[in-house]
Formats: sequence, structure tokens, C-alpha cells
Amino acid sequence: MRHSHSHNHSHAHDLNGRNLFISILLNIAITVAQIVGGLISGSLALLSDALHNFSDVVSLVISLIANKLVKKKASLKRTFGYKRAEILAAFINAATLIVVAILLIFEAVERFQNPEEIKSNLVIWLSVIAILGNGFSVLLLKKNADDNMNMKSAYLHLLTDMMASIAVLIGGLLMKFYQVWWIDSVLTFAIAVYLIIMGWNLLKDSFKVLMLFTPKSTSVNAIVEDIQTIDVIKNVHHVHIWQLNEDEIHLEAHIDFNEDITLSEFDKILNKIEELVYHKYEINHINIQPEFGKCDAKDVIVQD
Repeated sequence: MRHSHSHNHSHAHDLNGRNLFISILLNIAITVAQIVGGLISGSLALLSDALHNFSDVVSLVISLIANKLVKKKASLKRTFGYKRAEILAAFINAATLIVVAILLIFEAVERFQNPEEIKSNLVIWLSVIAILGNGFSVLLLKKNADDNMNMKSAYLHLLTDMMASIAVLIGGLLMKFYQVWWIDSVLTFAIAVYLIIMGWNLLKDSFKVLMLFTPKSTSVNAIVEDIQTIDVIKNVHHVHIWQLNEDEIHLEAHIDFNEDITLSEFDKILNKIEELVYHKYEINHINIQPEFGKCDAKDVIVQD
């Protein structure tokens, strides 16, 4: 359509891709160190943090692949290109976040019933390394996390992992100075619950986009009423509004006219509609079917 965002998305995607790649390398190093350290020290919190870190690596790789796919051009076989790749990546990453968290809860409950002595020095040093590594990755991805679901899913994985590492550090210090071995399982449980809460919100948001639900901030009735204030428009019906990805919101509708207008007149009205929905509702792609005296259902929402 005539309207599109003026931001340089390709530059943002390149930057996102570079930052994701750096974060992947950092997380691979942290994961390997934590697995070795967890096995040597006997710390479940460290091993659970390593498992979460591994899920970070997988999620970051998925995000990176999606980031590359988005740049691919549309074709006759794929008329939208891969514009939904990042939304799909966000959905997969949110789902894995929840699955990992549920596994951690089972492990934590089992270990709580049978606490074991843990080599706390190793736990402390490895958690400090993980905090620094994840902290740097979090800073890399933070800027684009607010306006891109894919980057937000990667950012959440890393942020929760940084928090998990802080919890592991606190546990390591308590075990070192007070020999409170059960704290390891309690912290693991707390981390897992937090992961489920964060993952669920992102899963819900990405699911709504994939299912073509009306965007949260968009009121169908308000849009219909606004369009119907334009002269010669009798009725707006058979409306569909959906979000393709972070940058595009689409509107499709049938419009009944009071008069049998010419095509050039329709073009002028179409311009008005585009200006209205773009500036007021940030809808940047519209597809209007003009009608005059056509006998069909005139409901705003028509179930096909």
C-alpha cells in the first residue's frame, strides 16, 4: 500500500543479527563451563542454570535464523516472504522457556527431598562468570527488545538466565558460609516459576499474532465508525484486521456506497481512508472491496 514505515529496518536487522551471534558464542562458553562445574561441584542449581543456558543457545540460534529469513524477498510461492519468521521464533522460544522451567521444578523438588553437599567455591566463581557473560548479552539485545518479539524472546531468555545466575551466586555464598544445602533447590524452584511467568506472556502475545487476532490496541468498532463518517459511504462490513509482524498491520473490508461512483472517485475516498487509518490507528496496509447495492451480509464481522 502507499504507507510504510520510514525506519531503516534492514540496518536494524543486521545489527540484531550481529548482536545475536555474539550472544550465541558467549552462551556456548558459559554452558560448557557450567556443565563441567555442575558435575564437579554437585550443584543442581548450576546444572539447571547450564540447562537454561543451553536453551538460550538454541533460542538464540532460532532467533538468528529468523532474523536472516526475514530479509528474504517475497516470491510467487511466498507472497509475504518470511515476514512471520520472527514471530514464529518468538513463539518457539517462549514455549521452550516454559518446558525448561517445568523440568527444573521437578528436579528442584526431588533434590529438596534429598539435599547433597555442594562444592560452593566452584559454584560462586562460575555463577560470577555467567552473570558477566549474560549481562553483556542482555545489554546487546535490550535496545531492540521493546519493538521486536523475536529479539524480546532472546532478551528474556538471557535476562532470566542472568537472574538465575545471581540466584545461584547467592546460594553458593549461603552454602559456603552457612552450609545451607537446601537453598540450591529452593533457588532452582524460584527461577523456574519466574521463567514460566515471563515465557507465558510472550507465548500468549506471539500466539495472538500467529492466529491473526485483532491487535490489542486496535478497536474494530471505532475504525468502522470513523470510516463511515466519510461522505457517500453507507456501510463498512466484513472487516478483518490482523498483524503480519511487528511492522505491519493489515485491514481488509467491504464498503457499501450510497452512490454508483466512478473509479477515480473511489481512489480519492481510498486515499482518505488510508490517511485516516494510518495516522489514527497505525494500520499501514489496506485492501478495500467497493460495493453498490450488493446483496450480502452487512455485519461488521462475517463468519465465512
